[in-house]
Amino acid sequence: MSQAETKQLIAAYYDAFNRGEPEAMEAMLHDDFEHHVNEGGIRRGKDGFAAFNRHMSETYRENLTDMVIFANEDGSSAAAEFVVNGTYLKTDPGLPEARGQSYRLPAGTFFAIRDGKIARVTTYYNLADWIRQVS
Repeated sequence: MSQAETKQLIAAYYDAFNRGEPEAMEAMLHDDFEHHVNEGGIRRGKDGFAAFNRHMSETYRENLTDMVIFANEDGSSAAAEFVVNGTYLKTDPGLPEARGQSYRLPAGTFFAIRDGKIARVTTYYNLADWIRQVS
């Protein structure tokens, strides 16, 4: 993939996120997909990511803004920086109680691209900042 095609893929992935269409996001994933969780483990495969998306949509309502997408020259690696604008809907185990709190959080994601699909997603955000905002 070219640099421009990779940037278009990442933009489409996040457009699907903002539209609340996890199936469209999942369609862009490579069969050997890995999701590296912020301050957590690694989910392997599309099924694990689909389960994660279901949990997230029940627990949080989020919209991403101020998106900037970067890609290397051969399109095999990309990154995105953005702001997460969210509402905490349902208490996530081990985290503060949800009461419909709003939050605004800078975040970034790194991607590996293979065979025209997203092979790895690694997202980072400041969990302590998020906890402070919803506590």
